[in-house]
Amino acid sequence: MSASRVLLIDDEEEMRRSSAQALELHGLDVVTFPSADSVLELVGYGFDGVVVSDIRMPGMDGMTLLQRIREMDAELPVILVTGHADVQLAVNAMRAGVYDFVEKPFTAQHLATIIRRAQDRRSLVLENRRLRAVAGKRDDIEARLPGRTQVMVDLRYRLRAIGASDADTLVIGDTGVGKEVVARAMHDISARAGKPFIAINCAALPDNLIESELFGHEAGAFPGALRPRYGKFEHGRGGTILLDEIGSMPLDLQAKFLRVLQERVITRLGSNEPVQLDVRFIATSKVDLEREVAAGRFRADLLYRLNVATLHVPSLAQRQADIPLLFLQLVREAAARYGRSDMEVTPRVITEIAGRNWPGNVRELRNAADRLVLGLDPHPGETFEESQRLADKVAAYERGLIAGALAAHGGSLRPVYEMLGISRKTLYEKMQKHGLDKSVRIDPEDRDI
Repeated sequence: MSASRVLLIDDEEEMRRSSAQALELHGLDVVTFPSADSVLELVGYGFDGVVVSDIRMPGMDGMTLLQRIREMDAELPVILVTGHADVQLAVNAMRAGVYDFVEKPFTAQHLATIIRRAQDRRSLVLENRRLRAVAGKRDDIEARLPGRTQVMVDLRYRLRAIGASDADTLVIGDTGVGKEVVARAMHDISARAGKPFIAINCAALPDNLIESELFGHEAGAFPGALRPRYGKFEHGRGGTILLDEIGSMPLDLQAKFLRVLQERVITRLGSNEPVQLDVRFIATSKVDLEREVAAGRFRADLLYRLNVATLHVPSLAQRQADIPLLFLQLVREAAARYGRSDMEVTPRVITEIAGRNWPGNVRELRNAADRLVLGLDPHPGETFEESQRLADKVAAYERGLIAGALAAHGGSLRPVYEMLGISRKTLYEKMQKHGLDKSVRIDPEDRDI
């Protein structure tokens, strides 16, 4: 994408066309969209343009689009346009992080001026990120995938190494661990960062249209195909295509996809002309694909072609020490998203959160953070498995209690062992036993621990 690219979304065709033409007369490169959904495939951490969107639209409205974009990159400028004099709407948009708010009717010059300021700001943000990366300073991967446990340190190391390459990659992990977050991060640190990121849910593709959705079609290829249409693979040219839950892809389609992987060529339905495809593929799976191969539900040659590089995303059960700090971060994000001031999370809540199982992983933990910010019970139902042995329950509770207390007191040991009613030596031994982070702030009186 060029630095002057503007993504303009408006469901009214005449307004969309006239606005684009007026902005182009001011020297801006504008791409228009009738709805917001497809825009999310083009924006991300490396996108170097600006988004201009109407607020009131069917389907995904402008406020929802703003929220989704800010979840990907809080520094990507979004300009919202409305034809309704709604002061509260403007206030909500500003709280949600909109770059600017424009009311219809507006002059093209006024909107173009705002867009150019937003482009300058975006260029500065991207340049600063580039300079930090060149200087070897911390990127945002740790913010996207936080955690001090060794499994998370290893994941970030491998992600940076593999992400910078152009290798097709398989991302393995349980439901809710953040496999798509990993895939987006790989795209954003790669040379393809300014190109589309196309996410395809293999489990949700309609059986009767699956090939047309992926490969596209020519006019007359089948009943109802009135005009040619690009498939999702072509939309992703130059960028990254995420195949979410690839284990759900039908066997007959697996064979055709294997050819795409090997030859980087597709043929639209109803055509004999091959189309070259310059993309990187990232696939995710929550199931053991080797077991699927053994069961005859997944092609072995496709698995071997896909797992040139593999990333395993750990579950929260494998990184329990990260839960308190991760929850606090999710609460801060939820507070910003809902326009609430920073919330004070009590030590009791953190201790309870840290001591629970989270089978839904980060997704479930994020929902708990949202409920807390909205004033609801963050943990409405018990999630411990009844079959868990008593000794395991006690150990998990003790570990969560200590981890939560450490997080609640900012890593200071004195209030932790005083609150828990144990000695300094016992606290230190239990931290070692449970593998808790020892790089905490120690009070001067505690130097002899």
